Amino acid sequence: MPVDKSKMQQSEPNNISSSESSWLNTAGYYLGLCKLNVVALLIFSAVVGMLLAVEAKLPPLDLLIYATIGIGLASASAAAINQCIEYKTDLLMGRTKKRPLAMGKISLRQAIIFAGSLMIISMLVLVFLVNMLTAVLTLISLICYAGIYTAYLKKATPQNIVIGGIAGAAPPVLGWCAMTGSVHPYALLLTLIIFVWTPPHFWPLAIAKREEYKAIGMPMLPVTHGVEFTRLQILLYSILLFVVTLLPYLTGMSGLIYLAVAIPLGVVFIYFAILMMYRKDDKTAMQTFGFSIVYLMLLFTGLLVDHYIPIAW
Repeated sequence: MPVDKSKMQQSEPNNISSSESSWLNTAGYYLGLCKLNVVALLIFSAVVGMLLAVEAKLPPLDLLIYATIGIGLASASAAAINQCIEYKTDLLMGRTKKRPLAMGKISLRQAIIFAGSLMIISMLVLVFLVNMLTAVLTLISLICYAGIYTAYLKKATPQNIVIGGIAGAAPPVLGWCAMTGSVHPYALLLTLIIFVWTPPHFWPLAIAKREEYKAIGMPMLPVTHGVEFTRLQILLYSILLFVVTLLPYLTGMSGLIYLAVAIPLGVVFIYFAILMMYRKDDKTAMQTFGFSIVYLMLLFTGLLVDHYIPIAW
């Protein structure tokens, strides 16, 4: 019986395409463990710390790359560990049920090995290519977020976001330390900004998703103290954030360009918080959450522009 070569030629590309597609899907699932959107924001704030650590010049490119890789891999490892701990509850929430572990696309064992590998590689990079202090501080941050916050604080207190925010606020210090080998007060000021920003950033999301958190027994502030109380806290924290973001200018860390960015951004953040007090809908809460991310990126960009293009009185 003659063989139809045209069919063979058609089937081969399909097989290759299927194999490539399977490989890409698997890679995508592993990347999904890393929470790339969150990690990208952490890396951004770390790089800002690196650039601000040097006096109006670019840091050594190789050191910047190594530090970014090391801190980025550690952040991705913490995100993966977070999913390993919470995969059962992730399955019960609309926001997280499509995560790789929750969907069963990756086994728990595979996820743990992946997270552990990322952590080990990040430590090797930071210890041998950056400096020991950065490696130690990064490891402490990873343990605080993935271990203390995720495994304990998140389920123990409605102030979980406030206390756990310390770990999430660490990247600027890590970046600064990577360039200088020390922890500068200005780096701590950057961390303070992120620390105060975290509650009014996350609580609007918690309000919008409060029923899901309630269903899994997570003591988020809107669940334990009510939505109205949480809205008030968002407003108070946004006002506190406005004050804190003036400190870089008041301490001489930054100049007029940063101030011209920080003031209107802070006013808009407060406006969103006030809007949430009057518009008691989840749409406004999600808009506030979305703006808070843009807010932090623009604020830190303002710091960078001011650093490299200083304007005096």
